[in-house]
Amino acid sequence: MSKTPGSDTPNTPDDAERNRFSARAARYARVGANVGGVAARMAGARLMGGAGAGNAAALSAALGSLKGPLMKVAQLMATIPDLLPPDYAAELQKLQSDAPPMGWAFVRRRMMAELGRDWESRFSSFEHKPAAAASLGQVHRAVALDGEALACKLQYPDMQAAVEADLNQLDILFSLHRRMDAAIDTREIAGEIGARVREELDYRREAKHADLYRLMLADDPQVRVPRVRADLSTGRLLTLEWLEGQKILGFTDHSLEERNRLAQAMFTAWWLPFSRYGVIHGDPHLGNYTVFVDEAGAPQGINLLDYGCIRIFPPRFVAGVVDLYRGLGSGDEARVVHAYETWGFKGLTRELIEVLNIWARFIYGPLLDDRVRTIADGVEPGHYGRREAFQVHTALKRLGPVTVPREFVFMDRAAIGLGAVFLHLKAELNFHQLFEAAIGDFSQEQVAARQSAALAQVGL
Repeated sequence: MSKTPGSDTPNTPDDAERNRFSARAARYARVGANVGGVAARMAGARLMGGAGAGNAAALSAALGSLKGPLMKVAQLMATIPDLLPPDYAAELQKLQSDAPPMGWAFVRRRMMAELGRDWESRFSSFEHKPAAAASLGQVHRAVALDGEALACKLQYPDMQAAVEADLNQLDILFSLHRRMDAAIDTREIAGEIGARVREELDYRREAKHADLYRLMLADDPQVRVPRVRADLSTGRLLTLEWLEGQKILGFTDHSLEERNRLAQAMFTAWWLPFSRYGVIHGDPHLGNYTVFVDEAGAPQGINLLDYGCIRIFPPRFVAGVVDLYRGLGSGDEARVVHAYETWGFKGLTRELIEVLNIWARFIYGPLLDDRVRTIADGVEPGHYGRREAFQVHTALKRLGPVTVPREFVFMDRAAIGLGAVFLHLKAELNFHQLFEAAIGDFSQEQVAARQSAALAQVGL
C-alpha cells in the first residue's frame, strides 16, 4: 500500500486514484495554459503579420518550465525538418533535460516502492545526490555488494499520467501548425512520437534494449555498452554498470586524429546496428553518451548510456534506405521511387519525388561522396541544411500537405543528430567508405535473420 509523500499514513486505493487524477488534472491545466497562451499569441502574430521570435522564446520558456515529458517531445520536434518554423525550432533546441531532482526522502520512498523496505541493504553504498537529472527520471551512483560501480536510473513518480497529459496537449501545437503552414501532415509524426515516448516509461524494455546493443556491438572496442543488473532493476528502476567517461564537447579542440576517432565511433554506434539488424538509437542527444579515455587521457571511444528511445524497423524499411542510397548514387530513378514507396510515401508524382530528393541528397550527400570531407563540406555550421529545408518547405506548400510515414521520423532524426555531432567535432572522414563497410553485402533476408535471432536472444 502506498503512502502520501511526507506521511507515514498509508493511502487507500481510492486515495491513490484521486491523487493520480489530481496530478493528471493539474498537469493538463498547467500545460494547457502555457501552450495555449503561446498558441494564441502565435495565431495573433500570424494574422497581424508580426514577427514570431518573441513567441518562439515564449514557447521555449513555457515548455522548459514544465521539466517533464513535453520538454523531451519539444526537443525531438525541433530536430525534424519543417515540422516547426525555424525560429521555433531554434528555441526548442536550446531546451536541456535538467529537471529539478527528487530530494533524498522522496528517493528513499521511491526505492522502497521498487526494491522493498530493505533496499539499502542490497547496495554497498548509494549516493544521496543524483549524478544526473533528466525529463523522466534521475540517475544515482551506487556500489553493489560485489563491488561493481552502478548507475541507478529512478523514474519520477506519476510519469505515465504526465506523459499522457503532455501528448494530448501536443495536439494543440500540431493542429496549429497544420492550419498555419500545412506543408506537412503531422498526424503520423504525432503517432510515432507518442509511441516512442510511452516506450521510454518501461525500464524493463529499456534493459532489453541495452542487452540488444551489447549483443550487436560486442565486436567493436570503440563503443561500450553497460551491463544490466537485472537483480536490481524493475519497471521503473534501471540499474546498469557505471561507465566512466567525459563529455564529448570537451574534445572539440583535440587533435584531428582524436576527433576523427570519436566521430567514427559515433558513426559505428548508430549505423552498424541499423544496417545489420534494423535497429537505431533515436536520440543522439549529447547527454546520451560520454567519451572513455586511456591512462594518458587520450580518447579511445564512446560509452553509449541511454536506451529508452530505440526504434526497431522492419527489414523492408532498411532495404528502402539502401535502395535510396544506391539509386541516388547511380541515378536509378526507378530504385529511388521504389525506396520511397517502401517507406510508405503515398501519391508520389514526379514533382513530389524531385522535392523529396532535395532532402535525400542532403542527408545522403556525405555518404555518396567517396572522399575525405567534413559533414558540412564548407557550409557554415549555423546554415547546415537550411537551404535544402527552405527549398523543400517552399515546394511542399505549393504541392499540398505530404504525409510523412511514421518510420521515417526517427531515421531522419538520427541522421540530423549525428550530423550535429560531426559538426561539433569538426571531423574529417570518408563517410562513404564508413557507410559501405556498415552495410557490407546487404540483403534484406540477412537483416531479417539477424534481427529475429537477436531479438529472441534478449527477449524482445
